[in-house]
Amino acid sequence: MSEELGPPQLIDELNTPHDSSRVFKDLLAGTAGGIAQVLVGQPFDTTKVRLQTSSTPTTAVQVVKNLIKNEGLRGFYKGTLTPLVGVGACVSCQFGVNEAMKRFFRGPNSDVNKPLTLPQYYVCGLAGGIANSFLASPIEHVRIRLQTQTSSGTAASFKGPLDCIKKLKSNGALMRGLTPTVLREAQGCATYFLTYEALVANEVQKGLKRSDVPAWKLCMFGAISGVTLWLMVYPIDVVKSIMQTDNLQSPVHGRDPIVVAKKMYTQRGWRVFFKGFGPTMLRAAPANGATFATFELTMRFLG
Repeated sequence: MSEELGPPQLIDELNTPHDSSRVFKDLLAGTAGGIAQVLVGQPFDTTKVRLQTSSTPTTAVQVVKNLIKNEGLRGFYKGTLTPLVGVGACVSCQFGVNEAMKRFFRGPNSDVNKPLTLPQYYVCGLAGGIANSFLASPIEHVRIRLQTQTSSGTAASFKGPLDCIKKLKSNGALMRGLTPTVLREAQGCATYFLTYEALVANEVQKGLKRSDVPAWKLCMFGAISGVTLWLMVYPIDVVKSIMQTDNLQSPVHGRDPIVVAKKMYTQRGWRVFFKGFGPTMLRAAPANGATFATFELTMRFLG
């Protein structure tokens, strides 16, 4: 596909370049998309994290069985409050920065009807991912600590999100895992948005108008983009999860992601970097399809 293809925007920015409420709409629609992503994907994500951080060999089926047996169906949504608030903010950040970068590349005096190149769309997603990393790292750290906590009541290490945040801060560990998060988000978001734009551009190349691309296809394109994202960055996510579930005071695997990765490989081989890969792939399609569909519907509602 030519780099000069001009994929239409998630928001029809080419027709509304001076809309002063544009940023607000970006952020609000992104929040809605993030909430949808959490509600659809949380059970898969909890299973993935339990698999990634298990100290003994297990399978996704066994994790699910044990979780239902010991914690009930509610166990799939442990730690959901944090991502409901946090992921909404993260998706807003991703979309907001991505859109701002598009305007930056066009410049104040450029022709707004001239599309960006695919490499420029890649850089837009890259910037959105890097900016989002500083939100995603602490939010995901809190979520993972709560997801992997199997005890409850007085025996629980964390009484809830706020208690977890306080204890992570007191141990100077709230931002642990930031480096692998930056790497994952940068490459992941760049791939994510570029894939979506390229798929929509292919439809336009066939002669369709933006408004003629059916909603189910946009949802499908979002699903494909989500799968592509995780195929590109999954091993980095495993390293991040190991770092964020390690001992707070004295990490067993270390504090440097390269050291952690080497120790993981030495102890359990290359397969350790793909623990929980199945549930992640199962989650990627519906969760990201829901994200894009909700974003699109919210934007249409906002006008």
